[in-house]
Amino acid sequence: MLKNYHKAIVAYFSMEIAVENEIKTYAGGLGILAGDILKSAARLDFPMVGITLLNNKGYFEQKITSAGEQAEQPDSAYNFSRFKKLDRQVVVTIGSEKVTVGVWQYLIKGAAGFVVPVYFLDTNIIGNSTANRQLTGQLYGGDQEYRLKQEIILGRAGVKMLRALGYGEIKKFHLNEAHGSLAAVELFLNSEKKTDSEKIKEVRGQCVFTTHTPVSRGQDVFSLAYLKQFQPDFPDGLKLLVEKGEINFTFLGLYLSGYANAVSRQHRLTAQKMFPNYKIRAITNGVDSLFWTAPEFKKLYDKYLPGWRLDNGRLRLAEKIPWAELRVAHQKNKKKMVEYINHKKSADFKKDIFTICFARRFAPYKRPGFLFSDLNRLLALRQAGEIQIVYAGKAHPQDMEGRELIKEIWMSRNKLAGKIKMVFLENYDLEQARLLIAGADVWLNTPLPPNEASGTSGMKAAHNGVPQLSTLDGWWPEGYIKNKMG
Repeated sequence: MLKNYHKAIVAYFSMEIAVENEIKTYAGGLGILAGDILKSAARLDFPMVGITLLNNKGYFEQKITSAGEQAEQPDSAYNFSRFKKLDRQVVVTIGSEKVTVGVWQYLIKGAAGFVVPVYFLDTNIIGNSTANRQLTGQLYGGDQEYRLKQEIILGRAGVKMLRALGYGEIKKFHLNEAHGSLAAVELFLNSEKKTDSEKIKEVRGQCVFTTHTPVSRGQDVFSLAYLKQFQPDFPDGLKLLVEKGEINFTFLGLYLSGYANAVSRQHRLTAQKMFPNYKIRAITNGVDSLFWTAPEFKKLYDKYLPGWRLDNGRLRLAEKIPWAELRVAHQKNKKKMVEYINHKKSADFKKDIFTICFARRFAPYKRPGFLFSDLNRLLALRQAGEIQIVYAGKAHPQDMEGRELIKEIWMSRNKLAGKIKMVFLENYDLEQARLLIAGADVWLNTPLPPNEASGTSGMKAAHNGVPQLSTLDGWWPEGYIKNKMG
């Protein structure tokens, strides 16, 4: 029997949430983390609810041309079968228009029957204008106006929808990055307290803010005049929110939250320098162990670490597992990965050749081309044995530097032809990630410190006995032990 999920005490707002592979409501680490948090809540019987946008056209379907250019088109592999369309609707004001917002429900079920619901907001409603019906179509699609309108829907319509659905006992509104900051504004404007200072105090008691990006260009900043075009009731009388005539949504979320955290100890130091007027705590990101551990390693952990499924801390005892059995399990995972690569790319990869994997969002600070910065040195490594290399990942459609990095990787592949086999896998997603993090011989991570906030993919590799090779950034300074780890 499903336990009563209307008793949720934490509402988790995130622009993207990865609940399963064929529901393309995620672009990368932010959404995958959000999905892992909500899945873990279901496993731990923690009363929580997720709020996001439907984004029924997904992020984008990626195609790499013969010249190495990334081409995008709407994702056609979207699966609605696990959704339930509810009859509740709310109205949110965007500029001079009233936009009706509907909702779809997805239930994450824990092993003990506990349920964490995720609500997907949808503006594709009869009566809305054609443009407004498309606002919950594509994740991060369009221009600045589209992005701002999506954030209005997530934050303000999200709060309204929770009320309409009967969630009257929410104790904390968790804003996963600045995209949901307008949820705090909605709470402020609806407060029955008499003065602004009392309203601010009340809202800060309700809101928690998590910052993920130490990169300034990753923050949403709008001029006050522009924002007021679409949010005429925005409380610009709170002077501390306005700096040089602009509203930074990260500052907005921090200002109206009583608790703020970075996503690793290293990131906390960087975030504290970026936001010196706010106290930033460190809560290092984690991953959902059951989701990211391949079946072969689950069997090993069940055999040697009984109870690990309920107490992931038992994984610290993994050294007791015989090396021979670890190797057999890894080779099975690697065989699956190699078969997938050969099927997709006709690459003639071999399961007995040392395989390096680099798979993540393509952004300049992640330095995907670092492996090829000295080709002679890379080629010299073949003295120890043959090498094959796997790359995967998307660049944001508007990130021209990221797109150029994909092209550079493509050109490097051509330079290595006949010397080192290399493939670039298109459309990196949850299932591809699970194959690669379990099948790689080494998981490569090359961020330029201190730009990686957390970067949890190495944790997922570790669950499958795969070492991470990384610069000391994000969570890695907490996990790395010299001459022992990675």
